[in-house]
Order: sequence, then C-alpha cells, then structure tokens
Amino acid sequence: MNARVSMANPAAVVLLGAATLFALLLAGPARTMTTVYVNDLFIFLDGAHRILAGQAPNRDFHTALGPLVFYLPAAGAWLSGSLGAAMPLATALLLAFFGPLSAYVLTSRLRPALALPLGILTLLIVATPVNTGESIGALSFAMFYNRVGWAAMMLLLVMSLPPTRGPRLWSDALCAAALVTLMLFMKATYGLVAFAFLGLLLLDRHARGWAIRALGLSVAAALAIEALWGGAAGYVEDLLLARGVSGSRTMADLTFAAVRHLADYMAFGLLVGLCLWVRWSWRNALFFAFCATSGLLILVQNSQPWGIMSLFAGSAVAIERLLRTLEDRGGVPPFALAAPVIFLALTLPTILHNSAALGLHFHLAATRAGEPFPMPGYRDVRLPRLWNMADHAGSTGYLATLREGAKALESVPEPAAASVLDFVNPFSAGLGLEPPRGDSAWLHWERNVNARHHISGDALLGGTRLLMLPKHGINPEPLAQLYADTIQNNFEPVLETNFWVIAQRKATAAPLSHARADEDITEP
Repeated sequence: MNARVSMANPAAVVLLGAATLFALLLAGPARTMTTVYVNDLFIFLDGAHRILAGQAPNRDFHTALGPLVFYLPAAGAWLSGSLGAAMPLATALLLAFFGPLSAYVLTSRLRPALALPLGILTLLIVATPVNTGESIGALSFAMFYNRVGWAAMMLLLVMSLPPTRGPRLWSDALCAAALVTLMLFMKATYGLVAFAFLGLLLLDRHARGWAIRALGLSVAAALAIEALWGGAAGYVEDLLLARGVSGSRTMADLTFAAVRHLADYMAFGLLVGLCLWVRWSWRNALFFAFCATSGLLILVQNSQPWGIMSLFAGSAVAIERLLRTLEDRGGVPPFALAAPVIFLALTLPTILHNSAALGLHFHLAATRAGEPFPMPGYRDVRLPRLWNMADHAGSTGYLATLREGAKALESVPEPAAASVLDFVNPFSAGLGLEPPRGDSAWLHWERNVNARHHISGDALLGGTRLLMLPKHGINPEPLAQLYADTIQNNFEPVLETNFWVIAQRKATAAPLSHARADEDITEP
C-alpha cells in the first residue's frame, strides 16, 4: 500500500493512534475479565492449549470455526506465557492488523468526517470484549470471531469506492486479499460473503483491476495456508456437519431480524435514496442491496441481538458518493452538508458504548477485580461482579462445579487425556493435561450436534482415557444419551462427586478408531 500518502494524512495518524491505544488497554494488564459466556471463553483457551500441545484444528479436533480462531489465542498465550492473557493479546495482534488497514482504506476513500467515525467504530468493534449489541457489563471474548468478521467486512465494503488520488491496483489488491483471507480462516460465512463481494466488483470497471488481483492473491494465500495447515478437508466436513444441525434459517428469522433493525434500515435507506436520486447507477444500487442483504444473512447466523455493521459501511459509501457527485456538479447544497453529521449521529452511540465497555475491562483487569478461575492455568482469568446479578450467579455456580471437578481429577492417578461430555472441556488447559485427540472443540446441542448429525462415538472419544460426565451443565443429558453405548462399552466409573462422574477407559476395551468420522449419522 502507499504508506507515505496514508501516514501523511492526519486522519490516518488518528486511526493508528486509536488502534495502538486500544491494544495497550488490552495487552497492558494482560488479564481476561469475563462476566458472561464463561463456557464460550473456554473454547478459545482450550484451543490455544491444544495448539501449543502440537495439535491442529480440523486435523486433531473437530471445529466448524476457522483455524485462526485458535491460532490467534495460541499466539497470545505463547507471547505472554499465560492463558489469561491469550485473548487480550490475540485482540492486540488483530488491532495491529486492522490499524494500518483502516488507516489506508478509509483515508484513501473517505473524507475525514466519515473516515474517522467509521474507523474508530471499526477498531472498537475488534477491541471491545462484548458480544455486539449486548450491554456494557456483558464482558466476554466469546464469539470474538464475529466482531472480527464484521470489521473486515466493513473495510472491504468501503473499498468499492474509487480512491481519491487515482488507482492503486496492487496496494488495494493486497489490502483486500488480507481482509478476505482473514475472514475465510476466521469463519466461513464471512469468507463466502467476501468472495461474493469481490465477484460483484468485477462488474465495476473502476475496481475490476484490483479485484481480480485480490481474488488471485486470496486463492494463493489460501493454498499456502493449506500447505502449512493441512486441515481444509476436515474444515469443510466439520462445516457440513454443523450446517446439518443449524445451518438453515427461515423467512421468519430474517423478518424478525430485519424488524429489530428497522431504524437502522430506515436511516440507511434515506442516505441511499439521496445518493441514487442525485445520480442513478444500477451498480451502486446493487452494491447497497448487497450491504443490506448480506449483513442480514450474516446476522441471523450469529448469536447476537443487534448489529448489522454492513449498514454503517454502506451508509458511509452512500454519503461519500453523494458528496462527490455534488462537488463534481459545482457545489454542495446545505442539506447535503448535513449528511456527515447524520453519519456521526448513527455511529456515535455504538462508539461511546464500546468505549465504555473497553474502559471497564481495562479498569477491572488493572485492579485484578473479581474471583479468579479455580485452576492453575487460568490464574489471570477473573469473574468480576457487576450489576448483571443473574449472570454472575450462573457463572459462579458453573465455576463451583469446575473447582470440584479439578480437585477430583487431581486425585486420579495420571489424569491424562481427559474429555468432558458437555459444552466444552475446561480441564485440559486449566490443569495442564494432555489434550485428547479426535474430539470436538465444543458440543452445543442443536447448534453443532443433535441426534441425526454428530461425530461418531469412536471418533469423539477415541483419544480419551478419562471421561468427565457432569451431573449439571449446559447440555450433558442429551449427549450422555447419544453416546451411551460408547460409554458403556469402553468406560467404567472410578469416582463420583456432587457434580461429576469420572469414568476411566476399561483395560479390556478395544482401542477406538482415531480416524475422522464427520459424516452425518442417522439414528434408527
């Protein structure tokens, strides 16, 4: 990219400074604060532990999420030497990626009145450990891949605008390819949308040159990653398995999500209407339709109550196109000058919301607030008590079961390769145990596993020596019923507590297959 032009722009300097500040707020304390979705957090910490133990996603364990979802926390844990710093440092690494890209993409295409609020919003979406659309106190790194996907999608959509200082074919192609590759290997849904968008840009003569190059670079990057990773086939199989459980969405789901965002769609429609009224273009109309529909489709696949972020990017593009058209015609009428103010009004509430949440996480982490998680590996992960009392009670109850389970495991001789037949396995990483192979990063009933679509018992428990069977949890009952035959034939109980039954592999049990078994299994 043309770094000299970008860095000379004051707006670019502000965005780089903001990215640096947000990264320091996370990496400085190097602790994880969480008030909700405790079980989701363990997905990434367990994944980081697996990576550092030499495993690879979709080769040694099943997951429908992209490999970067696990390699980034692993990098954070490796750099810091602490699982508690894994997610803050992983997010800081992402900000080091998004800072320069935001500075380049936004300042090369948008005037500062648009580039600054959209850039700050994009960086805050990445940085803030809150599921998009939830309250300031709902601190959690859960589903961070969705926030990263939204941010990358916003920058990619803005690239539909021609740069203000002439074509930059290779700079734009490199930026777009970096964003597409990130989206593809974070979550496939975003990757498919990104490739579809590059295909749409082939219809635009101003963008066609760099879009073709970006497609080629993205494919080359994907092939290079596959050569190192070797998990693409397993990734596709795990995606198909998850799609069989929860991949489809009904018209009612789409309608409900659209109505929930009616105010956002109305503001977006107003700005788009002005843009197309001043200068009609079917390509622009197709772009705005893509922003509205693709964002809605992504939202209903996510577990978030609000936040179609593509509408913010589309609104910025609409205003920039409107103002460029009016400037080309000799003047900007007063009503058009208000458009950037409208955009600031659209983005400011989310900017303030995320800023407050990020500041709250920093304060809690810096002061070591809250209850530490009850295992040595999680010494820098803490559960503070805020105003969301119901969530706190549920989380503390969950941690109490883990505390008892950890003590029980420590009393078992050689507690290696322990699996948990519930949502996630927090014990391998927390106690520094050898992670099992062939199992799943997480099991969420009717989300990525059900009675018709699931991993076979041989594959799921083939690398397990100790099996933790919770009496209370997220979804232990249906999983215990689903894998009852495998458990009965291959494991025997050795210890029982108030919350757990620990079963050990029978000495007479035949070794289970470690081969992948991702095909759908239909129960009779």
